Amino acid sequence: MEAAEKKTKRSVIKRERRDARKEAAKTGPTVAKLKNAPTSPRKMRLVAELIRGERVSKALNILKYESKTGSFKLEKLLLSAIANWEAKNQGAKLEEADLYVKEIWVDGGRILKRLRPAPQGRAHRVRKRSNHVTLVLDSMKNVGEAVTTSETETKE
Repeated sequence: MEAAEKKTKRSVIKRERRDARKEAAKTGPTVAKLKNAPTSPRKMRLVAELIRGERVSKALNILKYESKTGSFKLEKLLLSAIANWEAKNQGAKLEEADLYVKEIWVDGGRILKRLRPAPQGRAHRVRKRSNHVTLVLDSMKNVGEAVTTSETETKE
């Protein structure tokens, strides 16, 4: 009888997959998240629409001079995403990377429910809304590489 093939343990397979995901995350786009910002999601989405798809330098200028409520918090979030990118790519220069806001989305967060006095002994409910913002940065160079590889695959 032949030597039995050695089976790998399930825990070893899980560990290898986890390590592969971590390695893939080091090369991909950079993510920054803002949780429980005390602004309504509708107001924050108005500001997020202004910077979606813009280069990082232009997005920072837009947020710095915008008077809407969420612009200050989004500016800090964008600076945090830039810092995350610098931590991930230690040898690269920010100017040469040509970063842009690839994706940004705003989700509703928890709602604080309060009561406000109303006439004739009644009470009205006040909903104090919050939101979660997720911002994804990527390099324009990565976009060009992805386009050229997909074009070559389709031609073959």
